Amino acid sequence: MPKSKRSTVVSLTQTEKKGREGKEKLIEEVQAAVDRYDYLWLYSVKDMRNTFLKEIRNDFKTSRFFYGKNRVMAKALGNTVEEEYKPGLSKIAKELHSEVGLLFTNEPYDVVVQYFQSYTQPDYARSGSIATQTISLPEGPVQRGVDPMPHNMEPLLRQLGMPTILKNGIVTLPVPYTICREGETLSTSQAHLLKLFYHQLAEFRVQLICCYHNGEVKEL
Repeated sequence: MPKSKRSTVVSLTQTEKKGREGKEKLIEEVQAAVDRYDYLWLYSVKDMRNTFLKEIRNDFKTSRFFYGKNRVMAKALGNTVEEEYKPGLSKIAKELHSEVGLLFTNEPYDVVVQYFQSYTQPDYARSGSIATQTISLPEGPVQRGVDPMPHNMEPLLRQLGMPTILKNGIVTLPVPYTICREGETLSTSQAHLLKLFYHQLAEFRVQLICCYHNGEVKEL
């Protein structure tokens, strides 16, 4: 009889050691970046999208991005004036909370500012976002773009609140239906429906908060 996986013993000491090593490695990498690059930027991303961040990383191939594990990154920089890796870094460390990250680069200040001010990507709104448009569907066969909605999607549409029916194998609305109205807070179902119908009501943007250079922090 094969051994039950439930009886597998995991050494907590090994887990803690691995986690500690990971934190120490991150601290070393952040401090090495401080030494290597001229500029350190603190940036904010409201709703992270790995696809877009990958594109940005590609545009900054010679730079270094860090995102996540804010407490460890703050420790690497120094949480207090006495602990600072370099003078002034504790001011950046104090801002490392919520959805923020670090960008180390040698790109000139104005180049970085201009890039992120102009970089935007259309995105699907998430639940809790505010609808920027009113999206309504007419009575009759349900279209998704220029194509009819696949019949096997009909149960999901009903589950998400749309009063659809199958009529001769065609997904149909017996009455007009409004997915969302401009200005209202989107529910999870509404956000899902907007994505199913290819309506991108959000915008992905990276916001620069401040920049560290030669021991000084400049806010934007």
